[in-house]
Formats: sequence, C-alpha cells, structure tokens
Amino acid sequence: MSDVVSPEIPDHDVKVTNTDVPAESVASGHPVSTTMNESVAVLTMQAAPYNLLDGQMIEAITAALQWARDRGARAVVLRSSLRHFSAGADLDKMLANADGNDGTLDWKMVELLQAFDAFPVPIVASVHGVCVGGGFASAKLGSVEVTVGLHPLMGGIQRLVQRAGLARGKEIAMLGRRYDAATFERWGVINKVVPDEQLESATMTIAQELAHGPTVCHGATKKLAAIAVSDGVAAADLAMPGIQRAVFQSQDFHTGVRSYREKGIGMARFEGR
Repeated sequence: MSDVVSPEIPDHDVKVTNTDVPAESVASGHPVSTTMNESVAVLTMQAAPYNLLDGQMIEAITAALQWARDRGARAVVLRSSLRHFSAGADLDKMLANADGNDGTLDWKMVELLQAFDAFPVPIVASVHGVCVGGGFASAKLGSVEVTVGLHPLMGGIQRLVQRAGLARGKEIAMLGRRYDAATFERWGVINKVVPDEQLESATMTIAQELAHGPTVCHGATKKLAAIAVSDGVAAADLAMPGIQRAVFQSQDFHTGVRSYREKGIGMARFEGR
C-alpha cells in the first residue's frame, strides 16, 4: 500500500490527495458516491461538513468497496469531495453509542479494516485538507484522540507502531499533535507527498498504473504482506506456495513471460486475469 499526500490512514494501499472526479451515484444525503474511471473505482466521501466517521459512514464505505468489487475494478481510489478528507469520528454519536452499550462501541470498525485488507486489488487513498483521528491531512496529519480522552481507534495504534516504529507510534498517539505530511512520509506512515495542484493527476496516475498491472499478482501481494505483518515472515513463507498458485496460473503471468521474450521488459499489456 502506498500513500500520496498533498502538503497544503484506515490503512490503504496508496494514499494521494485532491481528486475531482464526477460521481456516478450521488444520492442526496448519501455519505459516499461511486463512479468508474476506466478500470478504477473512485469512491468519494461527501458527508458534509467534515466526513465524520460514524456507523453509517463506516457501512457506506464498506458497501462502496463491495460496489467496486462487483464491477470488477482493478484499482480503487478513496477520496473526499469536501474541503478536508476527514476530521475523525463523530464524537457525539460515539459517546451516545458507547454509553448505550456499556462502554462498547458497536460500529463495524474492525470489519472495515478487514474489508480494506481483504480487498483483492490495490486501494489508493487521496488525502487532502485535515485528516485526523480516524481520517489522516493535506497540510497536517495526526492522531489527536488523546485530546478528548481517547486513544487512536480503528487500529490506529497498532498500524502507527507497525509503520513508524514503537517510539514514533507511541509519540503520535500520546501527544496528539498534527504533523506536516513530509514528516509522516519520512517516518514511513505515508508513501508520497505532492503539491495540492498535482494531487488529482498523481492520484489517477498511480491508480491507473495499478489498474493496468497484473491484478491477480497484486492481490497475492496484498495477502502475503498482510500475513507477514500479522503473523511474521515465517508464516508468510509457509503461505506463499498456496497464494502464488493463482499467480502462476494467471493469464497475465503467461502474457508477461511471452511479452518479455518478444519485446523486452515492461512492455506487457495485462488484462487482470
């Protein structure tokens, strides 16, 4: 997974910021619209004013991922149509939900993370503006839950520690500061930073490159990476033969080998099968 952030993280495969793509499904009041750009599914959060995360938004993103899967998308872009990517959770709804469930928040946050991890093609997060809490930001990024007596939700702690290391991860979570995008890029939390005016083009360039790649291979890469992160390198080594079987049997692998022999490296045209 990569990230591109404009310098004005649910965990995704690529993060970029600022994309203005017309939406196919822009139902009034619906928190996430969907459209296809060739083989790229573009999922646009549009829950004014700040794309606050709550049970409805989480379910809407999950449903949008399924929409993309049903349409055979070979890459996905998650973006915002608003001024900011996300300002985190809706605290009023969170408090009411937790109080009504004996301190348990029954939003399907883990299920959303699992949906991102299990999605068979790369996901590009296009981040701009404020992106904090459950969200991640064009000018500033951070996990600021500590300022309201919480710690990062939606797996934020474990993923920050995983990406930035133990010391940095705890610093980000405990101090609740907002950091510039370049710092998070340097710490390995995000993949790439671009100027605001380049966000749309950078996002779609990466997404289209991924979508025109060997889709079966990309899916296997995601699976192996997830196993390595969760269970270790040894577990990934054991799982590798079974996961790679689909790659060896794919049409794209055979196409790639034939193209390499006939035209040289990097000339194959993959169909995602």
